[in-house]
Amino acid sequence: MNAQDLLQRLPTRARFAGDTPVKLDCFRSGRLLVGLNCFEPGQTQKVHAHAGADKFYFVVSGKARFVLGNETIEAQSGDLILAPEGVPHGVEQALERTVLLVAITPAPKA
Repeated sequence: MNAQDLLQRLPTRARFAGDTPVKLDCFRSGRLLVGLNCFEPGQTQKVHAHAGADKFYFVVSGKARFVLGNETIEAQSGDLILAPEGVPHGVEQALERTVLLVAITPAPKA
């Protein structure tokens, strides 16, 4: 595998659907999952937590309101949201078309 095989241009990979957020795997192994979550305005992701795994969201583009623990925060392009193991998290609402880079380690079982 060469370096070009390992380079991904995330904005060109984003895909959207009017009725539900779109999840795309960028990389998956037994140790790591990296993906894109693509939201149209108003779309959500239910609050959940991961046992034995840490997760982050990096806002590639757009703006959304997130639940993190017992709080709600607003994040925009360039922001990083961290959800350590066991901390409830989710997207309360995408405020505009939003692309999130998501990573979980270790990767959840498929």
